[in-house]
Amino acid sequence: MALRLPTQLATRGTFHHHHNYNSKSTMTAALSWRRTLSPDTPLIHSSTSLTTKKSYVQQMVTCSASGSTQAVNLAPGTPVRPTSILVVGSTGTLGRQIVRRALDEGYDVRCLVRPRPAPADFLRDWGATVVNADLSKPETIPATLVGIHTIIDCATGRPEEPIKTVRLNDLMVDWEGKVALIQCAKAMGIQKYVFFSIHNCDKHPEVPLMEIKYCTEKFLQDSGLPHITIRLCGFMQGLIGQYAVPILEEKSVWGTDAPTRIAYMDTQDIARLTFIALRNEKVNGKLLTFAGPRAWTTQEVIALCERLAGQDANVTTVPVTVLRFTRQLTRFFEWTNDVADRLAFSEVLTSDTVFSAPMTETYDLLGVDAKDIVSLEKYLQDYFTNILKKLKDIKAQSKQTDIIF
Repeated sequence: MALRLPTQLATRGTFHHHHNYNSKSTMTAALSWRRTLSPDTPLIHSSTSLTTKKSYVQQMVTCSASGSTQAVNLAPGTPVRPTSILVVGSTGTLGRQIVRRALDEGYDVRCLVRPRPAPADFLRDWGATVVNADLSKPETIPATLVGIHTIIDCATGRPEEPIKTVRLNDLMVDWEGKVALIQCAKAMGIQKYVFFSIHNCDKHPEVPLMEIKYCTEKFLQDSGLPHITIRLCGFMQGLIGQYAVPILEEKSVWGTDAPTRIAYMDTQDIARLTFIALRNEKVNGKLLTFAGPRAWTTQEVIALCERLAGQDANVTTVPVTVLRFTRQLTRFFEWTNDVADRLAFSEVLTSDTVFSAPMTETYDLLGVDAKDIVSLEKYLQDYFTNILKKLKDIKAQSKQTDIIF
């Protein structure tokens, strides 16, 4: 069967797209989107560049997708193995664990990676296939989906890039790239799409990353693709660099006096639950939230790290009022709008919001025992035990070589 791929998978701003199949059974779909961005977010125009709107509009987000979809008859094409998956965002903190888990469970894993100076050789070493594509360039996507049954989408902006680049990538990759990927997945008959989002993203349109995550949720839902959306609260792995390492190195640890509570979860547990959900037909089309066993404040996390490290932390506390004032101040200067976006996200994390959700029904649905989910205490205890042992061994070896002749 000859499949005619769309020549334009996505355009910036408002787009209309139709799929045509050269087969007895056809599918037609028209997807449309309109949104008015928040005041500090650059508008996406129909041209090929992102520009900043200087005259601000009222903060409002409207995402819509509509279409009429008939069954797609892919026969007599080559059968696609249910174990063939494409991981988007495979080099990230969560993406790496998704890849490792998939390989351990016998999946054929293909990783979509943007062309980069440092190739992702470690993914190949693990046994995955690496293909290069850029979600901001829709023409590079179709070839990566040939022979794929399921897409697992972990992609977001890259935190190691400069602030301005991250902001543009959040808009390009997390919206236009997602639109192009979802449209292409629909056109090529992808049979399941797993999308990772952020807990409470629907409640914070003032934060570009959360705003785009929510828009993607709605677009995916309206596209008609079989899908699972998983909202996440926080990763335990992120606490190592933020708190554990600075405490061991006797460096400053930054925190706030806010009562925000986050139910951190081990990304290995997230990956394990994801594949359980993937195999459970009852989960199709559902919105799940994965949260750790307990929600923690910043002060509680620091105190736990101090106890496990056996030493006090040099804590620098930033009052929430100062953080909010700084965000307002940066809006007066055009060159600091990117900082304002970062602080907008920080302000959400320093409010009295609880990033957690009850997991009883989710555990029952997936057939998972809550006792098998790693707690933050256990995760950090294992980390500090291993690190302190290594430091002790290094110190012992150093003493053996300190021989004075």
